[in-house]
Amino acid sequence: QVQLVESGGGLVQAGGSLRLSCAASGRTFSNYVMGWFRQAPGKEREFVAATSWSGRSTVYADSVKGRFTISRDNAKITVYLQMNSLKPEDTGVYYCAATPIRYPLPKYEYDYWGQGTQVTVSS
Repeated sequence: QVQLVESGGGLVQAGGSLRLSCAASGRTFSNYVMGWFRQAPGKEREFVAATSWSGRSTVYADSVKGRFTISRDNAKITVYLQMNSLKPEDTGVYYCAATPIRYPLPKYEYDYWGQGTQVTVSS
């Protein structure tokens, strides 16, 4: 049973930083894409970033390029999302997701999802 558990959300002022973590378990993830998505109140869930488990390939939404960085720790089987220069529009529930590897890295149709962690950016 695949489990994805997010942590690291919280309340931060605009311009601040947060690092989200996603602990993965239940299978071997070496052939998986790991992604981050977010959902703001009243809006649809949107893609944020994704990485191959090797880390050689990454992709970002235009809205977070240059501010967010996705990375992974193979030993800890954990994926991170470092978020810098946060803006109020980054507020939302952030979800970790996983799906078998395919290229280009997908922004849709992930198979496994975590429960989400709340990020609130105050102005």
